[in-house]
Order: sequence, then structure tokens, then C-alpha cells
Amino acid sequence: MDNLFEISDLYLQYNSRKGVSGREEKVNALNGVDLSIRRGEILAIAGESGCGKSTLAKTLIRLEKYQRGTIKFEGKDLSQLSAQEMKTFRQKVQMVFQNPYASLNPKMKIYEILEEALIVNTAYSKAERREIISEKISQVGLDETCLEKYPHEFSGGQRQRIAIARALVLDPICIVADEPVSALDVSIQAQIINLLNELKEKYNLTIIFISHDLRVIKYLADRVVVMYLGEIVELANAKELFANPKHPYTKALLNAIPSFEKKKKDVCLLKGDLPSVTDLPKGCLFHTRCPQVMDICRTNHPILEGKDCVRCWAVERHP
Repeated sequence: MDNLFEISDLYLQYNSRKGVSGREEKVNALNGVDLSIRRGEILAIAGESGCGKSTLAKTLIRLEKYQRGTIKFEGKDLSQLSAQEMKTFRQKVQMVFQNPYASLNPKMKIYEILEEALIVNTAYSKAERREIISEKISQVGLDETCLEKYPHEFSGGQRQRIAIARALVLDPICIVADEPVSALDVSIQAQIINLLNELKEKYNLTIIFISHDLRVIKYLADRVVVMYLGEIVELANAKELFANPKHPYTKALLNAIPSFEKKKKDVCLLKGDLPSVTDLPKGCLFHTRCPQVMDICRTNHPILEGKDCVRCWAVERHP
């Protein structure tokens, strides 16, 4: 399986002003991310709020500007693309946002929302656009009567289906889904997850799925990236990660999932709160909260290496 995205040494900082003094601070959002995303896979990116998962997703589609590193799509450096090449890239890679109501124009009918992307990006005739829109709205489980309605006339789950249909009208090869089910009821979440799975199989889509909910990730993903303070701490096949998590942070996230069968002795708890992204800890970024912290963790920063792909001094890694 070849790689669709190749990300190398990616750094992104925001400038932030603090308090009434207005003193400028650097917010460290991404800290040296290295990652390959395979064509046709569902890659989940997990972690707490503030870990950098959504920032990474937005950076991949050039909604955020990084300061250092490279992002290659189909072998081409995104920073070197011409305006026409960037337009083609944006057609190939579409995004589904967390809040479907906020991402759908409330003043436009659903047909107009879906048609807009086709008018801007293609030379299809009106009849061809109608045919494409009818096909895509049907594939997400809605009928054509919804096309003459406005976003406020639908439930949250229906609006998310419309958002997915909008992403599909340009026949992308990759969809970036940023917390697409977190605002939905559990029963509706299952419907949207099943829909994404079906679409992935039908179109051989690559799906980059951002979520803090590991229960959803376990059901959907082929591989899982776990992020902490802007860096990847573990990368593994989904089945392997859930069966045998290696990094203490991954274990803590899994142990936070409610379960009646969980034994008290198996629980791995985090200490303290997430450190400030304007003042990152020295050494291992996780050492201030880690239940397995050692002296080396406080001074030396571990790298992500070996076939186990885990960033931790306490874990025995295999070359």
C-alpha cells in the first residue's frame, strides 16, 4: 500500500497575547510530527483536547500554516504547489467538520450548498450537477426532498450526512473528519460511523478520523495515532493498540473508557493537568503526569522509533 501523505518534522506555533498586559507568547501546537498516511486506510488520531490532533488535520489541508517541516501529497510538497495544483488538491482532499450546523450556510437550501462546490470547482452543466447531487444525497441515506429545505430543518445526524454529501460531490480520494460524531447522540453516532465505513469501501477513500472517543476509534480505524502536546507518542495497528497498549498515556486513555469489567488493579491514572503549551516540560513531555516516570524522562526527550513506534523510555522498543 503506497502513501498518500508523507509528513516530516512538522512544527507549528501560534502567537498568543496573554492577559491585560498583551505580552506575546508562543503556543507550541505541533512539535516535530513525522507520519505517513497510507492510501485507502482509515487512520484515527486520538488524544485529549489540546493535544494537537485537530491542528494536525487542519495543517494537512492547508487551513493552518506551519513554520517548519514538509507535507507531501502523492509525492508532491504542498508548499511548492501552484495555484492550479492547490485547487486540484483541495478537490481531492475534503473536510467534514465537528459541528455540521456551523459549517452549513443557514441562508442556503441544501441543493445550493451542494451545488456551490461543483460550480466553483468544475465545468459540469446544470443537468450534470443535478445528477451528481441526487446521487450523493442518496448515498448518505437521504432522499431528494431534503434538497429544497434549509439546514435548520434537519436533526444533527441529518446535517452531518449533508456535510458528508457535500464532501463527496467532488469525488475526493481523502476525507479529513474532525470529531464528526462528538456532537451527536450515541445511536446517531453509530449510523454516521457505519456510513463512513460504507463510503470508504465503495470509493476506496482514505479517511483521517480525528476523535477523543476511543470507543468509536476501536470500531472504525485501521491504524491509530496517539498524540500528546503536539507530538506522536504511539502509532500502531488498531487491534494491536487496543489489545496491547505500550505508552503509559495510551494506557491511561484506554482505562478512562467506562467498563463494568475493569479491575481496579489494572487502572492506569494520570497525575495532574495537561502542561501549558506555552511552556513545554523538558525531557519527555509526558513525564510530569506519568505514573512510570524515571530520572532520564526529566532530562532526555525520547524519539519515536522501532517497529513498536512508541515514544517512551520505560518501554522496551524493538528495532
